[in-house]
Amino acid sequence: MPNFASPGVDPRTGWETREAPDGQEQGEVNDLAEIRSAVQGFTTSADQRFGQLDSAMTEIRSRLDRTETVLRRPGIGLETRQEPEVETRAFATFLRRGREALEAPELRTLRVSDDTAGGYLAPDQFVAELLRNVVQFSPVRSVARVASTAAGAVLLPKRTGGMTAQWVGEIQPRPETTVTFGQNRYEVREIACWVDVSNAMLEDSAFDVAAELSFEFAEEFGRAEGAAFVNGDGVLRPFGFMADPTIPTVASGSAATFSADSLLDLYHAIPSAYRANAVWAMNSNTLAQARKLKDTTGNYLLATAGIAGAMATTLLGRPVVEMPDMPDVAAGATPVVFGDFGQGYRIFDRVALSVLRDPYSQATNGVTRFHGRRRVAGGVAKAEALRKLRIAAS
Repeated sequence: MPNFASPGVDPRTGWETREAPDGQEQGEVNDLAEIRSAVQGFTTSADQRFGQLDSAMTEIRSRLDRTETVLRRPGIGLETRQEPEVETRAFATFLRRGREALEAPELRTLRVSDDTAGGYLAPDQFVAELLRNVVQFSPVRSVARVASTAAGAVLLPKRTGGMTAQWVGEIQPRPETTVTFGQNRYEVREIACWVDVSNAMLEDSAFDVAAELSFEFAEEFGRAEGAAFVNGDGVLRPFGFMADPTIPTVASGSAATFSADSLLDLYHAIPSAYRANAVWAMNSNTLAQARKLKDTTGNYLLATAGIAGAMATTLLGRPVVEMPDMPDVAAGATPVVFGDFGQGYRIFDRVALSVLRDPYSQATNGVTRFHGRRRVAGGVAKAEALRKLRIAAS
C-alpha cells in the first residue's frame, strides 16, 4: 500500500498538499499545486472579465436608448442646406424688391399665363360643391294627408247625405229617413323622364353622378307634383284643389283686389271644426299684399312670431304657407285658399321614387341611360274643409 505523508496546506497557494509517496519526487507534487493555482487564477480572472464586459454592454445599451430618444424629438435631424430653386429665388426677390429687380430667367420662371412655362403648376382651385338654382315648389305635402297605396287607384267612400229627423206628436206618424253614400276615386298617375350620361363622366367625375341624378330626379318630381296638386286638371296628372269646382268660394267684395274684411269673411266661412288646423295658402306676391293690410286700430293683420325656434307667419292666428303655383291677385282670380288641408286634400304614394340604370341600350354610343319615375295620386277629399277667395271681376 502507498504511504502518504500527513496532509498540509501550502501557504503560497492555499492548496492542500500531501507528502510524496514512496518513489515519487517531491517536485512533481509541487508542479501539480502550481497548475491548480494557475487554473484557479484564470477562472477568477475570466469571471471578472465577463462581469466587466456585461457592465460595458449595459452602459452601451443605455447610451443608445438615450440617443434614440433625443433623435426622435421634433425638429431634431441633420439639416441639409440646398441651393434654392430658381422659382423660390424669383418669388423671394419679387416680394422684397418688386418685378423690376427680377432677372430674365426669373421672369420666365414666374410666368403662369403660359401653361408650359409654369401655368400648370398654379391650377385653379376646384371646390367639390355643385351650385344649383333655386327650385320653388308648392309644399302641399306638408299640409295635406299623405298615405301609401299598393293599387293603381284608390276608392275612398264618403257620405253624401245624412239622416233627417222631425219633431212629432204623441201619436203622429214618424217620418222615414235614409243615409246616402258615394265614393271618391283617386287614380294613380305617373311622372317620368330619362337622361343620358357618358360612361367616361361616370368614371372620371369628381362627383357621384348617379347620386346627383337621383337628387335631381327627386327635386324635379317634387316641383311637378306640387304644381299638379295645386292646378292639376286630372288628365294624366293628379286633380288639384284649385281646379276642383266643388270647393266653395267667397267673394272679395273689391274689384281686382281684396281687403281685410274679405279675409275675415273667408276665415269664418270655414266650419269651426276645421279652423283649429286650417292654414292659409297663397303665393309670395299675394302674401306681400296681405302684409300691408291693417285692422281698425292700425295693427297689421299678419304677424311674424317665433314658433319652436323658427319664424312663422300667421294671419288671424293661423299659419301662412307659401305656394308659388297659386295665382296672383287679379280680376276673376282665386289667389287665396283657407282651410284644413289635412281633411280637405289627400295624397297617395304608389312609387315614391324609382331610378333605373340602363347601361345596355345606349352602350354602342358610350353612354348610360338613367330612367326616373314616380307614381302618385291626389285629389280633394272634403270640399267643405276648404274655401277659396275669389276676386271680383269689376
